[in-house]
Amino acid sequence: MYAIIETGGKQIKVEQDAVIYVEKLAANEGDEVVFDKVLFADGKIGKPYVEGAKVTGVVEKQGKGKKITIVKYRPKKSSTRRKQGHRQPYTAVKIASIEA
Repeated sequence: MYAIIETGGKQIKVEQDAVIYVEKLAANEGDEVVFDKVLFADGKIGKPYVEGAKVTGVVEKQGKGKKITIVKYRPKKSSTRRKQGHRQPYTAVKIASIEA
């Protein structure tokens, strides 16, 4: 069985015992998190969410993604060159159960 949840402005397909990477959550490692914005579960489609459905998981890790480089450049303007880096924070969650 699988479900589709909404978290961090994104929709993610989850299955039991799968590890998902979501936008950073305010939880410590080992904490249990509950996703109650379930869009699809057990063949039921929500309008917009499935009533009474929830997905629980355990936070495995907090981390940062790979570094990306942003370069801002304007041609023919020698003083307008800027280089910037960014690492997106994430939370790794192991799905414990899906209740529909």
